[in-house]
Amino acid sequence: MKNFMLIIELGGPCMYPIIALSIVGLAVVIERLWFYRKSWVNPGPLERKLGELLYKGDAEGASRLVRERETSLHRLFRAAVDHWQAPPDALKMLLEQEVRHEIYRWEKGLMLLSAVARVEPLLGLLGTVLGIVEVFRAVAAAAEGSANMAMLASGIWEALLTTVAGLVVAIPAVLCYTWFSSKIEAAEEALCRGSDFILREKILRG
Repeated sequence: MKNFMLIIELGGPCMYPIIALSIVGLAVVIERLWFYRKSWVNPGPLERKLGELLYKGDAEGASRLVRERETSLHRLFRAAVDHWQAPPDALKMLLEQEVRHEIYRWEKGLMLLSAVARVEPLLGLLGTVLGIVEVFRAVAAAAEGSANMAMLASGIWEALLTTVAGLVVAIPAVLCYTWFSSKIEAAEEALCRGSDFILREKILRG
């Protein structure tokens, strides 16, 4: 803990917003991981089960199935089952609205994580530039430039701490953002496929 506080102190004032943003980014990552785990389901088995129930005309069984979990696909199918008697065009509009709503839920917080990934290296660079400016100001003020190289080197490596800190936070943030984006694409594909499945069943089963 002492070493951590020493690094913060040596890094200068830019270390504080870097740490604050890292906490924000970590909170977004944890919340998104929890949401994605809760909201994802393998679409194939769910579609097969629902298709069998719709084929049998078991409205009660279909209603129970789509209420078993709170995944995005379950919510999409729940909206369809609850409005099964609506005309196909009205049902299609409802499903499109539900897909947009679910994708919005999946994308929530991602812009904040993207901002953290972009801003952290800039804060690190700003801290380094300010630190180097301070080093050369001190050198210029010291005995008409007679300050030794050890002092100069010490000041520069301390200034570089903010760049290191910014990159340490930014790199995982970029990786997490990329992985989350791939999960959103998979969720969108599953929801669009589910919507097509419902419309096909509606046309076939009436």
